Amino acid sequence: MEIKSAQFLKGAIGGEGLPIENFPQIAFVGRSNVGKSSVINTLVGMKDLAISSSTPGRTLQLNFFLINENLYFVDLPGYGYSKQSLKFAEKMRKMIMWYLEQNENRPQKVVLIIDGNVGPTKFDLEMIELLQENAYDVIVVANKMDKIKKSELDRKKKEITQKLDTENIIYFSSKTKKGKDELLEKIL
Repeated sequence: MEIKSAQFLKGAIGGEGLPIENFPQIAFVGRSNVGKSSVINTLVGMKDLAISSSTPGRTLQLNFFLINENLYFVDLPGYGYSKQSLKFAEKMRKMIMWYLEQNENRPQKVVLIIDGNVGPTKFDLEMIELLQENAYDVIVVANKMDKIKKSELDRKKKEITQKLDTENIIYFSSKTKKGKDELLEKIL
């Protein structure tokens, strides 16, 4: 299956403003500035569908994108570091937790995006634990792999695999589109 159409549908804060149509949802979650929006843009083949920024904490709501008129990609706010206040960061964390734990239209799959250059952080490991506790089908994507020197690539992949205790990781680059087809296959 391929993506033939993609459009921004709406942004929602918590349970207010969620889409009426009960299409399946694929959630994209990760730390602030890990490249969630860039991964979505790469998957749909559009540069600016999901707004990306170099400033951490720009996504402030649950952004719903209608894919092929029968599926939603949901871009969640980032967790962890943000340019916003601690109070605001806590509000974003609560929105993410509500969406993943109490939302009636539970996502079919969750794409957990980590920064391949940084590796899994404490926040990433906590998110994986939460997703496993809630029995989600999780796809782990190590993004920004193009930023790693070729001489360091094998060592970095081994480190990520050991920290996450899985080999089921898609190594991705929004810049080179490496991993795009593999991720689309797992999502669709």
